[in-house]
Amino acid sequence: MNDDLFEQVISFENLFHAAKKAVSGKRGKTAPAEFHLNRSKYLVELQQALQSGEYQPGSYHTFTIFEPKKRLISAAPFIDRVVHHAICRVIEPIFEPTFIYDSYACRKGKGTHAAIDRFTYYARRYRFVLKCDVQKFFPSLDHDILKQQIRRKIRDVRLLAFIDRIIDNSNPQETVYNYFPGDDLFTPFERRKGIPIGNLTSQFFANIYLNRFDHFIKDDLGIKGYIRYVDDMAMFGDDACMLHSLLSKSINFLSDVRLRLHPNKCHVFQTSKGVPFLGFTIFPDHRLVRRTSVTRFKRRLQKLQKQYQAGYSELADVRSSIHAWLGHVKHADSLGLRTYMLLNAVFKRGQVHQESCARGRVQQQS
Repeated sequence: MNDDLFEQVISFENLFHAAKKAVSGKRGKTAPAEFHLNRSKYLVELQQALQSGEYQPGSYHTFTIFEPKKRLISAAPFIDRVVHHAICRVIEPIFEPTFIYDSYACRKGKGTHAAIDRFTYYARRYRFVLKCDVQKFFPSLDHDILKQQIRRKIRDVRLLAFIDRIIDNSNPQETVYNYFPGDDLFTPFERRKGIPIGNLTSQFFANIYLNRFDHFIKDDLGIKGYIRYVDDMAMFGDDACMLHSLLSKSINFLSDVRLRLHPNKCHVFQTSKGVPFLGFTIFPDHRLVRRTSVTRFKRRLQKLQKQYQAGYSELADVRSSIHAWLGHVKHADSLGLRTYMLLNAVFKRGQVHQESCARGRVQQQS
């Protein structure tokens, strides 16, 4: 193993490329724009703080989202996001060869739509699929177990201490108190757990945490049809009883890393009847956008109309949001849906906003 990984992380070249990644697509926001404007100065200061050990991660800005489900999102200060990119740029090539092909979150060349395509491929080959996810996944990730997993591939003492600092700085997440074999009364309260949703490092650490489970399913149990996207898992087969047995084995394995499958979200489906996965209902020969996804976009469209009418947004913002949705649902058989949703979507300024603009023009001329 390399012993100079920490030096690679804090090299000016690595920090420079990490800053470019962190700023990409965000120059319209205050903190990234200011950083980009004085990039060389900030990078030199950051490098010196990292080298001397004076760097300390900042406090998270937290907010709650309710779509598609209630989740606490934690946004790190921008300078910390640069550091997260710098770490991942160095350690990702070390861990990437250990990941299975069919892990699709937070990996180059993968993503949601690649996972959906692969799901369709397996749905055409197998009669059944066991679909499940981990209950309160990010809030449940155990810090000591995560650090042990990272130490399986990283030996650089300074980098390990630095990564530990990132993990230890995780802000409080949703409360999870699960008991596992061998626990005493106080164990769930004594072990630190939970990493923030929203960090690049958190997404990458999630892949590391579940990598052994991926290999357990693929290698130890010999399941060829298997997909994972973050904690959403799909295991395919032609024998429904075998898949039910596989669920029991999965529960036992995940218990060893202090994770619990969601009791209401683990089911065996017939692939021919359509299976919900990542916002779509996937059949062997076609896909549909799920009703919940359509309802969310209807609400989003109504909000965009009100914001534009009141003058709080511009057409460019409207187009960007709509095009993002169109780009997503085009991966399903959705021509009729797209036409229906947008046919009567009218965006016009309200009278109050128009009068305000007119008064502004008069004042400028006078």
